[in-house]
Amino acid sequence: MMEPSVSIPLSSAPRRKTAEVHSLLEALISKREQEISEIEQLVERYERRLRLEEQAYRSMSTLRRMLSGKKPDHHLALEYIHYVKKPMEKARELRLEIAGYQEMLNGSVPAVLPDLLPNH
Repeated sequence: MMEPSVSIPLSSAPRRKTAEVHSLLEALISKREQEISEIEQLVERYERRLRLEEQAYRSMSTLRRMLSGKKPDHHLALEYIHYVKKPMEKARELRLEIAGYQEMLNGSVPAVLPDLLPNH
């Protein structure tokens, strides 16, 4: 029996695989950068809302301030942790991940892709 001959040059397979890895890394980098952008927008919206609430509270009359009250400090601290601190930690982790992907693209680190990648 004769085996079917395949006319794929052996040298083009690694090059194609490298191109696929590079395009995958670039896609991951752009996705992570988009996630960072969304996190920063979320934090910015929270800080803007907080400034507006503080400004509205300061513009109230003294009697109205006494009646309306203000959020307790521990509530503000919890909101800060939830809306600012944790998201910014996530953004920092994503930036470190992007730096690792950039090093893989530059060739200074071997390309090891995470297992979390979706299977196409």
